[in-house]
Amino acid sequence: MSTPTLTTPGTVPGPRTPAAYAARPAPPPIPFARLLEVELRKMFDTRSGAWLMIGVGVLSVLASGAVVLWAPDEAITYAAFAQAVGFPMAVLLPVIAILSVTSEWSQRSGLTTFTLVPHRGRVIAAKAVDSVVVAVGGMLVAAGVGVLGNLLGSALAGTPTVWDVTLADFAAIVLANVLGVLIGFMLGVVLRSSSAALVGYLVYVYVFTGLTFALAQAQQWFADLQPWVDFNYTQGSLFEGFPETAQAWAQLGATSLLWLVLPLAVGLWRVARVEVK
Repeated sequence: MSTPTLTTPGTVPGPRTPAAYAARPAPPPIPFARLLEVELRKMFDTRSGAWLMIGVGVLSVLASGAVVLWAPDEAITYAAFAQAVGFPMAVLLPVIAILSVTSEWSQRSGLTTFTLVPHRGRVIAAKAVDSVVVAVGGMLVAAGVGVLGNLLGSALAGTPTVWDVTLADFAAIVLANVLGVLIGFMLGVVLRSSSAALVGYLVYVYVFTGLTFALAQAQQWFADLQPWVDFNYTQGSLFEGFPETAQAWAQLGATSLLWLVLPLAVGLWRVARVEVK
């Protein structure tokens, strides 16, 4: 028969006091560079992200092939290929930015993300930087595909190779696409629902653009006001080059503040407080 072991009160560990917890050193914060790496990887290691990038590549090749096969010889220019390849980029890259944010709520991965990184603003900032990186990288890929398409198309058509897009024009197009990606990112932050943000993006870009164009055609007062209140109008003008006047830059800044900065600020305020369910 075993003898019970007696313990003295001094040998029994008691509950930790707040002072004991306070004495423990806090773990160092996760470096922002690591957050950038993790969030960038999360954009593409899901089925949706992977298929979106595959779709961007396939559509870019198909668009270049369409120009080579069906465009008249005089239309075989770098601008034609850049426009054809840039369209799928402009449509799909904002979707990647949307899903990078909304997946934290729709897939409930935010329960883990915001536990490991309690400062949600750092996570959202990393997603924003990665979205811009993806947008710029996507446009560089589009430029490369356009170069190959232009060389191949002019060789098959037997026409001189025409390079009619300057470096400044390309930089303006990149800025236009980055702003488009940030609009998608903003909608993801504000709505935090993949379906709602995707529908909102399509409505904003395509339906709202048509309505404002029709209104400007019908009402002169709105045609005069449009450059100051219509972000699609000022963003779209970047595809034709950088603004040439200070007023045009002010209009781009005013519409960006109205449709991008202010809604994003409201969305960030809510993200810092909303519960991940």
